[in-house]
Amino acid sequence: MNNQLAQLQNWVVEQNLDVAYISNPTDILYFTGFESDPAERVLALFVFADKDPFLFTPQLEVESAKKAGWKMDVYGYLDHEDPYAIIADQIKKRVANPTRWALEKADLPVQRYEAILGQFPDATFPGNASRFLENLKLIKTPEEIALMEAAGREADYAFEVGFNALKAGRTEQDIVAEIEYAMMRKGVMHMSFDTIVQSGINAANPHGGPEANILTPDALVLFDLGTLHKGYMSDASRTVAFGKPDAKSLEIHKVCLEANLTAQAAIKPGVTAAQLDKIARDVIAKAGYGEYFIHRLGHGIGTSEHEFPSIMEGNDMLIKPGMCFSVEPGIYIPGVAGVRIEDCIHVTETGSESFTHMTKELQTF
Repeated sequence: MNNQLAQLQNWVVEQNLDVAYISNPTDILYFTGFESDPAERVLALFVFADKDPFLFTPQLEVESAKKAGWKMDVYGYLDHEDPYAIIADQIKKRVANPTRWALEKADLPVQRYEAILGQFPDATFPGNASRFLENLKLIKTPEEIALMEAAGREADYAFEVGFNALKAGRTEQDIVAEIEYAMMRKGVMHMSFDTIVQSGINAANPHGGPEANILTPDALVLFDLGTLHKGYMSDASRTVAFGKPDAKSLEIHKVCLEANLTAQAAIKPGVTAAQLDKIARDVIAKAGYGEYFIHRLGHGIGTSEHEFPSIMEGNDMLIKPGMCFSVEPGIYIPGVAGVRIEDCIHVTETGSESFTHMTKELQTF
C-alpha cells in the first residue's frame, strides 16, 4: 500500500468510518496508479479501516488495472450487470453492515448515491472524502513536483510551436491544431484542457476559446495551455504580439506582466493566499484597470487542472512549502484586447519556482 492510500486508510480509522468510496477517476489514479476514463461506467475504489481496499472497474479494464501496478483485489462487471449489487457483495465480505461511509461529496452523482442507499439502507455519510483529499493533495512530494516540472517543459515546447505557427491568414483554430499535432508527435497524447488561442478582441473573453476567425493583424494573441504528464498537469498562459498592436494593448500587457512578476516575487512561506491576490490586484488597480481583472489570482494544480486552494480575496490560508498553484493576473477589456500571463509554481522554503520558463516579456511575431 502506497503512502497516500495508507493516509486515506488512517483517516477512515480516525473518523470511525466503515468504508470510504472514492469515485473520481483522477483521485483513483492518485491512489492506485490506474488511469481510466470510464465514461458512463462505474469506476470505484473502496477503502476500509482494517481490511485491504479493492478496486472496481468495468470488466474490460480489469487487466489494465492489474498491469498498472494495482496489487490488491480488483473486480469487474459486464454492461448488463448491476455494478452496485456486485460492489455490495464484495463490501459485505469485509464489513457485514457498513453504516458510516465517506463519499467524495463534491463529485458523486445523486444517482450513484441512491444506488449505495439501495444496497445499504442503513448507510449514513458523515465522512467528506473530498475535503480530506483537498488537504492530502495540498503539499506535493518531490516526486510529484518532478512530474509537474516535466509537464512544464512540455508546455514550454507547446508555446514554442504555437508562436512559430502565427502567420497571416491562419485562424486561431489552425494554431491550436498545429500545437496539439506537434505534441502528439512528441508523445504527449493529452493536454491538460482544451488549448486556448485567442487573438485581438476575442481574448477579452477569459473563458472563451479558439474560433474559426483569422488572426487579427497588429493585435495581441493569448495562449493558454498545458499538458498531462504521467497523471500530473501543467497550465500556463502567455500573450504575444502579432504584428504591431496599438498603444493600449501594449500598456495592458506591461501592467499585467508587472502584476504577475510582483505577485510571484512575493510568494514565500508565511504569506497568505489573500495577500498574494491583493498584491497583483493592487498593481492592476493602480494602473486604472482594476475593473477588468475579473477572476482570482490563482488555483491549485496537480493531478487536476484546478485544485485546492484558491489564491483569492478572503482566503487567509498560509502559504507553505510544497504547495503548487497558478499565478495568473488578467486584464480583459471588451472590444479592445485581453491579456493573461500565467505560470504555475511550487513553493520552496524561501520563495517559489516556476514549472514553465517561456519568457513572459512581450514577444513579437
